[in-house]
Amino acid sequence: MKPVVAERVLCALADIPDGQSKGFPAVPGAFTGLFAVRRGDRVWVYVNSCPHIGVPLDPVPDRFLDGKKQNIICSTHGARFRIEDGFCTSGPCYGESLEAVPHRIDDQGRVLVPEDAGL
Repeated sequence: MKPVVAERVLCALADIPDGQSKGFPAVPGAFTGLFAVRRGDRVWVYVNSCPHIGVPLDPVPDRFLDGKKQNIICSTHGARFRIEDGFCTSGPCYGESLEAVPHRIDDQGRVLVPEDAGL
């Protein structure tokens, strides 16, 4: 039997515009926030921290993607990450990856993450 993992609602899927990204502040007791990228019914969730020096990726709230909306980008030094797996394809952290957050979309259209995501 699978152990039950405590979850929390990150947002409704509809809160993330299709083809866009959205940031979420750290919950009390957490070190950093999270962000999500949506493409259609698919969502990817990551910890909002660059693997190079640990700074948040977004220069402006909810702006995690490059101009063409094809890559996640770090505002501090321009590193680029694939949306699908968080792998860095260019920049000072080349070959490293963003910290992916397990998540699921429930039957009410809510994006759920583990209670301790971001800690």
